[in-house]
Amino acid sequence: MKTIFLAITLLITTLSLPAQPKVDVHKEMEFAKAQYELMLKANKDLTRFPQSVKKEGILDTRTSDWWCSGFFGGSLWYLYEYTQDNKWKEAADKWTMAVEKEKYNKTTHDLGFMLYCSFGNGYRLTKNEKYKDIMLIGAESLATRFNPKIGLIKSWEEFKGYDYPVIIDNMMNLEFLLWAARASGNSKFYDLSTTHADNTLKNHFRKDYSSYHVVCYDTTGKVLARKTNQGAADESAWARGQAWAVYGYTMMYRETGNKKYLNQAINIAKFIANHPNLPSDKIPYWDFNAPNIPNEERDASAAAITASALLELYTYTKDKAHFRLAEDILRSLSGKVYTANLGENNNFLLKHSVGSKPYQSEVNTPIIYADYYYLEALLRYSRIKI
Repeated sequence: MKTIFLAITLLITTLSLPAQPKVDVHKEMEFAKAQYELMLKANKDLTRFPQSVKKEGILDTRTSDWWCSGFFGGSLWYLYEYTQDNKWKEAADKWTMAVEKEKYNKTTHDLGFMLYCSFGNGYRLTKNEKYKDIMLIGAESLATRFNPKIGLIKSWEEFKGYDYPVIIDNMMNLEFLLWAARASGNSKFYDLSTTHADNTLKNHFRKDYSSYHVVCYDTTGKVLARKTNQGAADESAWARGQAWAVYGYTMMYRETGNKKYLNQAINIAKFIANHPNLPSDKIPYWDFNAPNIPNEERDASAAAITASALLELYTYTKDKAHFRLAEDILRSLSGKVYTANLGENNNFLLKHSVGSKPYQSEVNTPIIYADYYYLEALLRYSRIKI
C-alpha cells in the first residue's frame, strides 16, 4: 500500500508541475538573423572563416583548409531556409564558394564538414548543379582515405606513434559520401560508408555504449590501441564524441534503413540521457568524466549536436524521451546563460563551448559549429508536431 501511495503522490506532483514553455523558434531565428547580419559586416575577407574567440576577446578566423570552414556558409544556408530571403542566399553562396578549392583536398577526413555542410545545404535548397559537381569531386577526394584492407577512413596521418588512427568524428563525414552514392549512382561510396560504420560500431564502443575518441589500427585492421586526443582520459566519455556518435548512427539509419544503426543510436542516446553527470539543464560538461565536476566547463556545441540528433531520432522512434531531452537542451541553449546578447560574443550566437580542453584551445568560448548545429536543431524542432 505504501508503494502505491508513493506512486500516486509522485504522479499527482508531476501532473501539478507547470508545463515547460515551448522553445520560441521564431524569436531565436530573429535573433540569429540580427546577430549574423553583424557577423557578415565584421567578416569581409572570404579567405578567413569565423571560427571562435581568442582568450584576449579577439575574433579567431581560419583558412578554408581548416575542418570548420563549411559551418559559416552552412549557417547562412539555414537562415535562408528559414527566411527565404535572397540576401541570405547570396551571402551563403559567397561563403560556400570560398571553400571550393578544398574539393581537391585529400589530406583530411573532414570534407563532409567542409563541403557537405556548405555545398550540401546549398544544393538541397537551390538544386544548383554547380554545387553538385563540386561535391562529387570532393567525395572522390575523401574516398581516397578509405583503405579497403582496414575497412575504415583514415583520420590523421599519425597519432602518438600509430599510423592509422580513426576518430569517432569520422561518422559525420559519411553523410557526404552517402549523398554522393545517390547523386552519382556509384555504389562504392555507399559500400565504404557502411563498412566504416560497421567497423566503428564494432571497435569504437564500450559495453555501456559510450564511445572512445581514437581507435588505432594496424595494416590488417587489427585494433592496436584505444585512446583520446580531446577527452579527459582514454577511458572517459568526451561529450562531443558522444554527440558525433548519436548523430552519426541516427543518420546512418536514415540513409540505409538498417535497424542495427537505429538500435545503436538509441543506446547511445540512453547513455547520454541517463548519465549521472548530465547537469539538470542538460548541457553536458566537456567530458562526462572530467575530473573536477561540477567545476568543469560545459560544452554548448556538444549539446547542440545532441539536440539535433535526438530530434531526428525521435522521428524514427516516436519515443517522447528523445524529443523532451532535445527540447530541454534547446530551451537551455536559448536562455540567457548560453545565448549571447545582440552585438556581443563577437557576433556568434552561443557562448560556452569547448574545443579542446587538454590543449587549452577554445575553452569556454563561442565556436562556429555550435551555432550551425543549434540552427539545424531549431529548424528540426520547428517541423515536429507533438
